[in-house]
Amino acid sequence: MNRLIFALLLMSLTCPLALANEIKVGFVNTERVFRESPLAVKAQKKLEKEFQTREQDIQKMLKQARDLQSYLEREAMTLPDIERGKKQKELSSLSREVDRAKREFREDLNQRKNEEFSSVQERARKIIIEISEKEKFDLVLENVVYASPRVDITERVLKALDR
Repeated sequence: MNRLIFALLLMSLTCPLALANEIKVGFVNTERVFRESPLAVKAQKKLEKEFQTREQDIQKMLKQARDLQSYLEREAMTLPDIERGKKQKELSSLSREVDRAKREFREDLNQRKNEEFSSVQERARKIIIEISEKEKFDLVLENVVYASPRVDITERVLKALDR
């Protein structure tokens, strides 16, 4: 009976090791794929170009608000109450307009980023599956704490995306 228990215990300890040696695991650094792949770089440049004018408009509005704030601080003592009140209302209105423009800009930019990068993600996933099937991976992971360079297939995915 003791021998049987010992044999079962020994088998239970060695079987997982035997199975682990047969499993082929890969890792893809998706953050790197989204940062370095030609498709991602192209999408980023497209977004920068698309939103450049709006960003410049917001910067102009911010400069106007800063200039008006400086004017009010410099001339606060010499401005008549009515004029100072008008300028403060103008500054308050301009500040609200800047906040609204920034919020809309962020929302629109995030929406467009999601649209652009979803196509990059879709293409990357197809390539990861192709590589996994071709090289007979049993499991491909992403976003892990640590992966040895031996299992990292990110470079192969980047090269495939470049084609």
